[in-house]
Amino acid sequence: MSAIVTLKKGEGRTLKAGGMWVYDNEIASVAGSFEDGDIVIIRDYDGYPMGRGFMNRHSKIRIRLLTRNVEQEIDESFIRMRVQDAWDYRKKTVDTGCCRIVFGEADFLPGIVIDKFSDVLVVESLALGIDRLKGVILKMLTEVLLEDGIRIRGIYERSDAKVREQEGMQRFKGFIGEPFDMNVLIEENGVKYMVDVENGQKTGFFLDQKYNRQSIRRLCAGGRVLDCFTHTGSFALNAAQAGAAEVIGVDASETGVEQARLNAKLNGLEDRVSFICRDVFELLPELEAKGEKFDLVILDPPAFTKSRSSVKNAAKGYREINRRGMKLVKDGGFLATCSCSHFMTYELFTQTVQQAARDAHVRLRQVEFRTQAPDHPILWAADESYYLKFYIFQVCRER
Repeated sequence: MSAIVTLKKGEGRTLKAGGMWVYDNEIASVAGSFEDGDIVIIRDYDGYPMGRGFMNRHSKIRIRLLTRNVEQEIDESFIRMRVQDAWDYRKKTVDTGCCRIVFGEADFLPGIVIDKFSDVLVVESLALGIDRLKGVILKMLTEVLLEDGIRIRGIYERSDAKVREQEGMQRFKGFIGEPFDMNVLIEENGVKYMVDVENGQKTGFFLDQKYNRQSIRRLCAGGRVLDCFTHTGSFALNAAQAGAAEVIGVDASETGVEQARLNAKLNGLEDRVSFICRDVFELLPELEAKGEKFDLVILDPPAFTKSRSSVKNAAKGYREINRRGMKLVKDGGFLATCSCSHFMTYELFTQTVQQAARDAHVRLRQVEFRTQAPDHPILWAADESYYLKFYIFQVCRER
């Protein structure tokens, strides 16, 4: 029998609104025995059934919901249904050559992410309960893909994020099953990339910007483009392939820059794209002092904050980088800017960009606002699933 967790009166607001988490301070009592990672039944203070999920006393997110049906067995057929639903959704919404197939809570499989790079899967498991189900999830997924003629040749695990320690788990990185070449060739928007699934950031490549990279292409023909925090060159290569006359990509990681140069050669674009290993915060003032101007400046920084406590300092960083970026845009040119931090809300990011525009003495005309690609679905009421904010502006001076 599963242990029964009863919520305090007036608690469980996130769960009742459609979310997936129960926090440690929302629980009144636990009846029955369990081990961390076990599946428990959740009831409201009056006994009303709320669902089933896995529990971990090491985490402030005490329970992660798997189903709202308390009678549902969490078995292979249940996992198969979840995985099939996730794959069917991707087939309808994105190019599946490379995509995120499972996005944790937003696919009702909390705490696990699975990315598909061509015929390779990369998995990141961040919660104890889902870690126990990981083998079944991957088995079901490879079977579902095979039914569509997709044979997975290898699986690599990148469960090396620090957050695992908060779940009482050790970090892990390595093959699941037989070893394979960890440099995987993919194609996205017609651009080829070599993905290093072992050493690349996160799972090896940022799939969430897929259609945002595509959206800047129409602004690039014949222009001069600066791609800041270029990582492995993805925005820069889209700009060059779209006909930019000159593209400069900047990143502080020598590994990232070397990978970007390799990707440029893969696409025959090395004559129009150059990459610099520099701190962007240091380089932009130098470019401004030299009077450099660009038709398009792209700002795709890493998350400046991963907690609420550091949001204020992060906002200063976003304001500074956007102010510097705006000053490098020609009058009538364009700025693409984003934040990938969940804690940097849409409202705060918008306000921060607005402040940067005032500081830079420019006016912004919004071209469009975008979020993450559809293979990273935003589950309403699960705020953690909405993290990427992406603006394109025209930058105007005196008008």
